[in-house]
Amino acid sequence: MYEIEIRNLCKSFVGKDNQVEALKDINLNIEKGDIYGIIGMSGAGKSTLIRCLNYLERPTSGQVIVEGKELGQLNDKELRKERQDISMIFQHFNLLQQKSVIDNIIFPLTLQGVKKNVARKKAFELLAKVGLEDKAKAYPSQLSGGQQQRVAIARALSTNPKILLCDEATSALDPQTTASILSLLKQINKEYGITIVIITHQMSVVKAICNKVAVLEDGQLVASGKIGEVGLPEDKYFWIDGDSQLPKHHSKAERIEKVEVDDYVG
Repeated sequence: MYEIEIRNLCKSFVGKDNQVEALKDINLNIEKGDIYGIIGMSGAGKSTLIRCLNYLERPTSGQVIVEGKELGQLNDKELRKERQDISMIFQHFNLLQQKSVIDNIIFPLTLQGVKKNVARKKAFELLAKVGLEDKAKAYPSQLSGGQQQRVAIARALSTNPKILLCDEATSALDPQTTASILSLLKQINKEYGITIVIITHQMSVVKAICNKVAVLEDGQLVASGKIGEVGLPEDKYFWIDGDSQLPKHHSKAERIEKVEVDDYVG
């Protein structure tokens, strides 16, 4: 059984004067433990697809099956429960600006009814995992982009998800910070066995950590499979310029096992 099955998925948006077919008959299988990259140009349908995986967007037709459960057949209560196993991080972090770092991580736990002292202990453990235990009392506005994304990752991990969806999670970051975030994601995948789906327009991100990839063009799936077996149209996608290596004197947050970035150029 696949962890995520996408069957004949279509999604249309109806405007006042027109209808846009964002996704057209997508079929894709994602196995447990995959780091699955979904790449495409702007407007290809990537973000729409990843939002269909947890039903933030409801497909017009087709099926999304997660661990054998078809999301479209679940009622609202069942869907909320299923979403607890699916966390998401975003390009612009989506942190609560009025809350401190530690309270941002505690917040989803309190929504689940976890006792405050238990939630606080877990939040500090996750901050240590992402290398930011010294930033617990800081606010998002006081952090760099890379630090904010690390907080977002810690928050996403707080509910013990089985699946992590990353919607352009490194697009707003510089090349060096991107490399450290990808390294952290790879470590999370290895240590926790979490399936990761990464939406990106950066070929370098896909080649850095993904074991499988799907290519979207104009809402259609044009290729999918293992890295190295899929012909990737490299001239179409954005490559990050710069040195992929982390500096020798980097912070504790960047000392987490560096990703194998032989093909990563940014």
